[in-house]
Amino acid sequence: MNKDISTILKSVSKPGRYSGGEFGQIIKDKSKIKARFAFCFPDTYEIGMSNLGMRILYGVLNREEDVWCERVYTPWLDMQEQMREHDIPLTACESGDELTAFDMIGFTLQYEMSYTNVLRMLKLAGIPLRSADRDDSMPIIIGGGPCAYNPEPVADFFDLFNIGEGEEMLPELCRLYISMKDDGSYTKEAYLHRAASEIEGIYVPSLYEVSYRDDGTIKEYKPKYDDIPRSVKKRIITDLDKAYFPDKVVMPYIETVHDRVMLEVFRGCIRGCRFCQAGIIYRPVREKSPEVLNSQAKCLFESTGYDEISLTSLSISDYTELEELTDMLLKWTDENMVSLSLPSLRVDSFTKELMEKIASVRSSSLTFAPEAGTQRLRDVINKNVYEEDLLRAVNVAFEAGKNKVKLYFMQGLPTETYEDLEGIAKLATSVVDAYYKCPKRNKARSPQVTISVSCFIPKPFTPFQWAAQDSLETLEEKQVYLGSKVTDRKVVYTHHDAKVSRIEAVLARGDRRLSAALELAAAEDFMFDSWDECFDYDKWISVIERSGLDAAFYANREFGEDEVLPWDIIDCGVTKEFLLREYKNAKSEKTTPNCREKCSGCGANRLGGERSCCPKAVK
Repeated sequence: MNKDISTILKSVSKPGRYSGGEFGQIIKDKSKIKARFAFCFPDTYEIGMSNLGMRILYGVLNREEDVWCERVYTPWLDMQEQMREHDIPLTACESGDELTAFDMIGFTLQYEMSYTNVLRMLKLAGIPLRSADRDDSMPIIIGGGPCAYNPEPVADFFDLFNIGEGEEMLPELCRLYISMKDDGSYTKEAYLHRAASEIEGIYVPSLYEVSYRDDGTIKEYKPKYDDIPRSVKKRIITDLDKAYFPDKVVMPYIETVHDRVMLEVFRGCIRGCRFCQAGIIYRPVREKSPEVLNSQAKCLFESTGYDEISLTSLSISDYTELEELTDMLLKWTDENMVSLSLPSLRVDSFTKELMEKIASVRSSSLTFAPEAGTQRLRDVINKNVYEEDLLRAVNVAFEAGKNKVKLYFMQGLPTETYEDLEGIAKLATSVVDAYYKCPKRNKARSPQVTISVSCFIPKPFTPFQWAAQDSLETLEEKQVYLGSKVTDRKVVYTHHDAKVSRIEAVLARGDRRLSAALELAAAEDFMFDSWDECFDYDKWISVIERSGLDAAFYANREFGEDEVLPWDIIDCGVTKEFLLREYKNAKSEKTTPNCREKCSGCGANRLGGERSCCPKAVK
């Protein structure tokens, strides 16, 4: 190193991203450690520090006395420039050691556009990108998170993937590594084979051969050994009350995206929205008891001093004991001036009583997600909410003094028409009108309705996984059309970049051949592609085409019902037959009731426990 690190930190923005030494970080005696694990978040410190999964897994690994888990984040552009100039490798927050000093490096794959950051971090660490190019002296590279449910586009870069929830899986991987090191049997090849054959939920791409048909579709996945599973079944935690949850967290020196207590209330979703990957891959629903949640919230408040508690889940109003939980929390949060935040509220279950319980939240706005502008299209996507539900919900908010409402929608959904798009503008105007019709509104304020419209992306393990994404030209035409229909000055229209959504669709539905394009992107210094200032659509299309691939083959083609899909190697618990049945229901505009009204036989309840969505169906 040619320059003192403290001097370098003075020359970059937000040096607290790199300083380490935060309150609550875990430091261990290296002489007593048998496995060192670097947990990497492929985005900035502020985003990674807010990730609840990373907080949980950091704690669960560090419970192992002979395992030390440390944190690593992607340095921002200015810091990377300094690292290149002064020959500084990527290091971990806690020890400051280089990543090559670790035994395992785990990446959480939260969104597809972070793939280039994964490769960037490996390059900054001086680690060969491809698994085949790394020998026994190199760390084992592990992938996990929601994007691991289609690991194929990045399969060549990872040694193994954790499929499902990692609280039990990651310690098992560490224990296997330690035992093989202790008895002298460790080689990378032997370790990967034993992990794949002995630990449920482990996918090792190098142990499978993939063949393709003349039309470019996949012919088959074939395990190289008889003791390797033909499909990898996801791991879940059946009893969340007994699952590990941190009683303290690392406290950042700088402001992060979520500076608050994040209380995980339950996992999974009962709703079955046909575009939503999370609602499928996290099934079945498993709830924590209000007593456990209240205890965890108190413990985290006392150890952090945060003045806000966010009740996190995919749909918080679907928690069966929400009233009991909020009553328990309010007994001590009010007197300590701690506010409750309830994100992910559904319009059909938003009540005056709920509004009163979260009235302490300082924001004057609420957010709802109708997703589509007409009832026909809401039926297609199985949203199971109605316009009257939204108007009733916003009236509750307006009567409580709120004047701002944010509405999330999608464009480009299967079967969408221009009438459906116009319905978004009409629905927003109806909310504005509802404000003026509300006698108890805050008459000193004007209403503001923001509509945020994202582009539909067909995701693996959803009923719409077979559907084609609209062409880029059509997506952009629809954005302009919707903009022309928003004429009320009290309605603010924002939309996502359609070009980003197209590349995201390519990566979401891609196969192993995309590794060549990603490797080329890494060579040309692609990074932070989820950030507007770094994303370059034309460069992405160029690397895809120079790799002999066609973006439209992945993004804009309806997949065949009998086609072998890139992610068919993974068993997410929900059957392909169920997803296909739901796809056909969508085409016929037929809705499916939520899991508590009627079990639809998706297959996930065989994985659950006593507090799952369909406990009576669990054997």
